[in-house]
Amino acid sequence: MDDPSVALPGGTDPAERTRVLRRAHTAFTQDGRVEAPVRAVIANSWRRCARARIGPECEPRVDLAEAELRSYRAQHPLARVMPVFRDLVGAFAAHGAHLLAVCDARGSLLWVEGETATLRRAEGLGFVPGARWAETAMGTNAPGTAVAVGEPVQVFGAEHFSHRVHPWTCAAAPVHDPRTGRLLGAVDITGGDGLAHPHSLAFVQAVARAAEAQLALLDPFPQAAGDTLRALGRDEALLVGGDGTRIRLGRRHSEIMALLAHHPEGLSGEELAIALYEDESVSPVTLRAEMSRLRGLLGDRAPLSRPYRTAAPLEADFSVVSRQLAAGAVSAALHHYAGPLLPGSTAPGIVRLRRRIEDQARAAVIARADVGLLTDWVCAPWGADDPAVWRALAATLPPEGRTAALARVRALDSELGTGGPGRGSGAGAEPPPVRREPARPGRATYPQPARS
Repeated sequence: MDDPSVALPGGTDPAERTRVLRRAHTAFTQDGRVEAPVRAVIANSWRRCARARIGPECEPRVDLAEAELRSYRAQHPLARVMPVFRDLVGAFAAHGAHLLAVCDARGSLLWVEGETATLRRAEGLGFVPGARWAETAMGTNAPGTAVAVGEPVQVFGAEHFSHRVHPWTCAAAPVHDPRTGRLLGAVDITGGDGLAHPHSLAFVQAVARAAEAQLALLDPFPQAAGDTLRALGRDEALLVGGDGTRIRLGRRHSEIMALLAHHPEGLSGEELAIALYEDESVSPVTLRAEMSRLRGLLGDRAPLSRPYRTAAPLEADFSVVSRQLAAGAVSAALHHYAGPLLPGSTAPGIVRLRRRIEDQARAAVIARADVGLLTDWVCAPWGADDPAVWRALAATLPPEGRTAALARVRALDSELGTGGPGRGSGAGAEPPPVRREPARPGRATYPQPARS
């Protein structure tokens, strides 16, 4: 029985498989039908491409300019294992006229290296450092699909969603942080039909595991790291200790720790109560009781009092995102942006901070006017009903690809009761700006992360 992870089963004629796959690709892009011998991993990727409104004529865009790319990859965790990638893949890639590529968790290429002639061919394709090769930008491809599904992927010829990539074959495997399990990106080998061999997939998996092992060796004493608070995209924050401990906080305790992380100078009892409670008549005893329960839960990590403040510096994921956005590192910020801050919270201080960060991120994405970034936003749970970004996406797309985005804008305008844009003006009319209504308080507006 054929291994579904292998793009070209043993004994298969590459030329014949290419002809069959091209027919299947046409059947899907024209009629939405998946035909044999399209593998499940490829069919599922094609369907995601269709939902993201990616067309087979899509072209890559560079969303990391040289200066930003240089700064971003210098601080990226995978920079530390580039010697491993070069040692293991470099000679293999050069010998076989292949390329070594490394992308981040959002599918942006950070490094592309290899034999000179192959690099020139890749440049004509747009397969260059700083270019966006996520599924939502370039359709099915090994590095983009590997970070989308979190598993090793091999893509042969016409299995690629974009016509322009059909002459290529690639194999990629995701790389995770060995301490936290967080996806860091993927390592990829790209080249000709010879890479469809099962050994290339096994090889790139082994390279990814070697890189993870090296990362673990580089951080033998994780307890030296400080505590971090993860509060983006989840109603219950996760406090991750520098020693690897993980404490899930209840909703009120999540709000308290997020507010204190945002105010390292500390807050008085009155200031914290005003930021926490919608009802200003809440007794100070209520806050003291919450703090007592929090001390019982966190022990030495519990906040100090007079003023209330964290016991040690606490790095919050939303603070990282805000700093990156302020520095203009939009791609890096969205890499860390897992969704709105504590989306179910109605605490006044959290609501203000959540809106500020979300507005900052939305404005940065719209200002960048990058199709990949805009598409990622509207395809995310928090951005699916965001008319401002849908409108920006419609304005960025070529005229022939604008209809679906404008239709979504009109539907959202109708749902929000703002009056339809350009009614009777034709499908290409540009809708006027719309103020986005805030989500209803008190509940998350999209699925929450799995409990960890």
